[in-house]
Order: sequence, then structure tokens, then C-alpha cells
Amino acid sequence: MPFDPVRIREHFPALAIEDHDKPRVYLDGPAGTQVPRAVIDRTVDYLVNHNANGGGAFRTARATDAISTEAHLFMADFLNAPSPLEIVFGPNMTTLTYQISRSLGKIFRPGERLMVTRMDHDANVYPWVQLAEDLGLEVLWLPFDTGTFRFDPEAFRQLLEQGVRLVAFCMASNALGTINPVKEMCRMAREAGALSYVDAVQYAPHGPIDVQDLGCDFLVCSAYKFFGGHQGILWGREELLSELYPYQVRPAAAKLPKRFETGTQSFEGQAGVIGALSYLAWLGETQAAEFQTQFDHLKSRPRILHAAMAGIQAYEKKLVEHLLTGLTGIPGIRVYGITASQDLHWRVPTVAITREGRKPAEMVRQLAAENIFAWAGHYYAVEVVKHLGLALEEGMVRLGIVHYNTAAEIDRCLEVIGS
Repeated sequence: MPFDPVRIREHFPALAIEDHDKPRVYLDGPAGTQVPRAVIDRTVDYLVNHNANGGGAFRTARATDAISTEAHLFMADFLNAPSPLEIVFGPNMTTLTYQISRSLGKIFRPGERLMVTRMDHDANVYPWVQLAEDLGLEVLWLPFDTGTFRFDPEAFRQLLEQGVRLVAFCMASNALGTINPVKEMCRMAREAGALSYVDAVQYAPHGPIDVQDLGCDFLVCSAYKFFGGHQGILWGREELLSELYPYQVRPAAAKLPKRFETGTQSFEGQAGVIGALSYLAWLGETQAAEFQTQFDHLKSRPRILHAAMAGIQAYEKKLVEHLLTGLTGIPGIRVYGITASQDLHWRVPTVAITREGRKPAEMVRQLAAENIFAWAGHYYAVEVVKHLGLALEEGMVRLGIVHYNTAAEIDRCLEVIGS
């Protein structure tokens, strides 16, 4: 059955808030989504009833260990990872990437090559650039086509042929919305002898992720982008994580996943992850049950979670098509990203625009005056803005749709932009 926006929005308390009689329209999802009641309840319950460090014999310490174990299991199901031992929690994707890049640096030698792209968030660019500076590595850059907003497979192949140890690229662009052919890129990297490090932060709220099917070596995402709290998650192949050198203090655990979870973790954040994924499981069982048959090859909970994300993908496709149709009818608007209706399966509903004669900051202030939340600037997609030839200090306006948004909200946004 189709999504019921009323039932979905009832799960998100923030969506009912009005300011000066103006309902809030959250189109700032690419920077962080709102959270369902399950996240709030689980986070509060942890802090009130179970707050402790793990590893102790007493009740709250045991409860903390149980919650952390369940968070790892749930995330493994969300990503269809073979084992919860491959799930590493941390403060955010950026910190985890810096951490794992330094561990990977132990296996690289001066003169070897890494590949980064002009499409990525800087969190999947500069940790590798700085690592290269520290170790005397060479950085190769993969551009994107500024007309199609996609990578050229032949350019990717030619760079791989130069002998690359690791390729870092995004599953979906946080600026352009482009979804990249990750499975094919990982296959090409593997055949060339390169490791693949995939940033799925922008994709995770919008579609199913199966790390086993993708064939990547590492994948990172952030719970606060898929309706949870501020938690970063790294998935890595168990054999790789077991071999890599962990930067940790001497009393820290030697076994996975704790050998890469340095210091005391945000256990309330992990409880919130359980809440977010519990909400998505509800979605997969009720609003998106028809999509479960697409994932009959998966076990029960991964199947339900993947169905939820497939349902989200189908619903959001209609919304972004509505948004893009409306934007193309406004004089002076330029969309930076895929717009053809037959190609919308190659984008998430993250839409970057500029308007002739108007500065992006001015446009988002006009939206904010109507209680419509959107971002202007480069949103850390530094290389994207530079590659498009835009002024870094101005950037673009970014409108981000998620599944709790409605067509009526899109209409309201279009009315303000067009005024």
C-alpha cells in the first residue's frame, strides 16, 4: 500500500511544531534528519535507567553492554553485514574516517597512490589527502562530468591502471544527489588490487544498503542522517579490521569491534540507533510491507529493514520529481544534478540550485522567514563547488527531501522560491 504521510509524521514530534503560527518545513535533511519518538524514548530511558560504563558486574553496566550489543546487531542487519563484529561506532563519520585512515596508513608505503574524487564531502577527501602528505603518497583525483553530474567509468578505469592502493568515493553526493554505481566501482577497484572506502552518509536515509552485495571493503554512515542521534558507524570486512593496527590506549580491548571503538562510547547514542532502526522496522512491516518480496534472500530483520528503505526510495522519487518539475518552471533557476525523469533512480532527493540575480544566502533567508529550513553554501562539498566553477563562499541552495516530507510542503517551498 502507498505511504500514509499522516501515520508516518505522527512518529516525529518535531514535525508538529509551529512558530508564530507557521508550521516548520524541514528541508534540511541532508545535514541531519528529525527523529521519531522511539529515538527520544530509548535515549531518555538509557540515561535515566541504565546510564553507566560497560564491562561491570552491576545492573546498569550489564544493561549498557546489552544495549551496545543490540545496537551492533541491529546495524549489521541494516547494512546486511555478515557479523556485528564488523560494526564500529564512533562520534561521527569524519572522526571514524580519520581514525581508520591512520590505521590503513600503516600498510601504505611512500610513493604509493590513493584515489579521491571531486564529488565527495570533504570528510572522504581530506583525511586521505592529509594521510598522503604525512606518508609521501600520491593522490589521484577522479572528476565528475559537469554536464551529466556523474563519473566517467573510463576515467575511473584509467586512474586505477596507475596502481592505486585505495579508492575513496561516495555512494551518493551530499550536494548533487548523484547515486554512483558503487557495486561496479568496487568490482573494478578490487580487480585492480585497490581497497574501496565508501561514504554512504548521504545515501543511507534514502535506500537499502547491502555491503555484501556491493563488494566494498569499508562503508561509513551516520545515524543522525537516518533519523537517529549523533552517531557515526563504520563497517569494515572482519579480516581487514582484524589485521589493521588500532590506535588505542594499552588497557583497551584487543578484539573486534572494541579495538576500534576508542574511549567510552556514547551508549545513549547507540540506544538511539536502536530506536531509529526500530522505527524503520515498523515502516518495513506496515507502510512498506509490499517491498519485502524484493529481499526474500535476506533473513527476517534485514528483509524488513531493506523493505522499509525500498519503500522510502519509491515515495521520495515522486516527491523529488515534483520538486524538480516545479523548479524548472521558475525563471533563473539552475539545478545542479540529474533532472531527467527516466534517470531519477540515479539520484537521492538532495537538490542543489542557484538563481540568477539572487545569492544563495539571500534565498535561504527568504525561505527561513516562512519557516522553511534549507541550507546555503558548500556544505563541506568543497571539491564539488570548486569543480562547478562556483564561488566557495556562496555555494548553492540545498533542498533535501526525506520520507516524512509531503507534496504540500514542496508546493509551499516552490511558492516562496518563485516569489
